[in-house]
Amino acid sequence: MKTNISDTTAPISQLKAISSWVSSVQDLDKLLELIIESVTNVVQAEAASLLLLDPKTDSLYFKVATGSKGEAVKEFKVKMGQGIAGHVAKTGKPLLIEDAQKDNRWLSGISNSIDYETRSMACVPLKINASNIIGVVQVINKADGTQFTPLDMEVLEEFSGLAALAIGSARSLEDVRKENLDLKKELGEKYQIIGQSVVLKKVIQDAQKLSRTKTTALIQGESGTGKELLARLIHRESPRKNKPLIILNCAALPETLLESELFGYEKGAFTGATGRKTGKFEAAHEGTLFLDEIGEMAPGIQAKLLRVLQEGVFYRVGGNTPITVDVRVLSATNKDLKKEVAEGRFREDLFYRLNVVQLDMPALRERLDDVQCLAEHFLNVFKKETGLADLTISPDAMDKMALYNWPGNIRELRNAIERAVVMGDGVMIKPEDLPITATLPKFGGLKFGLTLDEALNEFKKDFILMTLKHTGGNRSKAAKIMDIQRTYLSRLITRYDIRDLA
Repeated sequence: MKTNISDTTAPISQLKAISSWVSSVQDLDKLLELIIESVTNVVQAEAASLLLLDPKTDSLYFKVATGSKGEAVKEFKVKMGQGIAGHVAKTGKPLLIEDAQKDNRWLSGISNSIDYETRSMACVPLKINASNIIGVVQVINKADGTQFTPLDMEVLEEFSGLAALAIGSARSLEDVRKENLDLKKELGEKYQIIGQSVVLKKVIQDAQKLSRTKTTALIQGESGTGKELLARLIHRESPRKNKPLIILNCAALPETLLESELFGYEKGAFTGATGRKTGKFEAAHEGTLFLDEIGEMAPGIQAKLLRVLQEGVFYRVGGNTPITVDVRVLSATNKDLKKEVAEGRFREDLFYRLNVVQLDMPALRERLDDVQCLAEHFLNVFKKETGLADLTISPDAMDKMALYNWPGNIRELRNAIERAVVMGDGVMIKPEDLPITATLPKFGGLKFGLTLDEALNEFKKDFILMTLKHTGGNRSKAAKIMDIQRTYLSRLITRYDIRDLA
């Protein structure tokens, strides 16, 4: 049964009821209304109000008001130091006024304007702490015509304390929410995948479909293509997004240390193990574990990883207690794992466990349409770091980047922009500021006097050559980009005597 605080007449009962709501405040306005309604009932006042300080105008405004003129009084503001409320807010000291009209601190203007006779008052400060006064709570006129008593003042101060606590909690919660939103925005900007090319959009769409499941996935791609960003996107859009995302680079650690990092260890497991350590699998419980450079994992660790994937159970190094975890595993490699399996360097059963779904992160040469937006993104990052707010990239510099093969992919582009920002004139990035040399053919250099068919054949040959360079000689990818059948592409390669590119 839901309790209506206003129906509770005992002061202690009302205080307890409100106190139970304050720490978990969801609707601050409703809670403040209940507090002021309750104090009105408990001290048997004709009217009560809660005024909050507006630091910008240095004045108090009526946040909540009860009584016959409750709505009318909300039109008014009280300057700090003026009137009973302003005086209490400024000094931080409560006031008990037996005859308001004889007190020189009383402002008659509000009472006269709303046609309300003020006889007696009690007013106490709203304090979040001793030095932070945020407003006041006041009651007007005893309903039975008598005076407010010191006991009424004590009750008023108790309710004022609850109101201050509720406001402080709500403001702290709002600060935390804002901080979290700012942090999410900052992290989102830092780890967003930049680009609008068709090939990139397809990968992102596949990743978004995958994110809805618990399926393991292997992300393949050259170094510097953004495999970790894709893993972050999958986690961020999954049902596990509010749980941990743990990232471990398998190439960064030797076999013994990698095992300890993955599974943790017990005290005394080896020399230097002075206490128990939690591993990455435990840390990622109910979340996602991203294993980068999985192709570098030693065979011994591969076997233990396979068991966790199959059973969801593992043992800490030096331990004999089975630990059960619920972890979604994503992995990435720049190696050809099928070749690694064929040559005996990677377990075939583990490969199939990891490779339930494979996502191929395209090389930058396969998505040159994205070079401009990537360059502008990195430029904005370094402009913020250096304070060069007006720095731009010249059209010629942008053209040069569009004609480069980018063997180091996005990482190389980022480094090139950073160098150009640091070493340039601080006004405009020019072609000579970029540490690259154009490697792809330009169009528009066709000889005069060619027939239309001859010109079209020259264009087709150059276009196919450029696309094959983008894909590193991969005919299937090139055909997909050009939206033609692979068999037709092979016939064109033979017709135009184009040699495959490695």
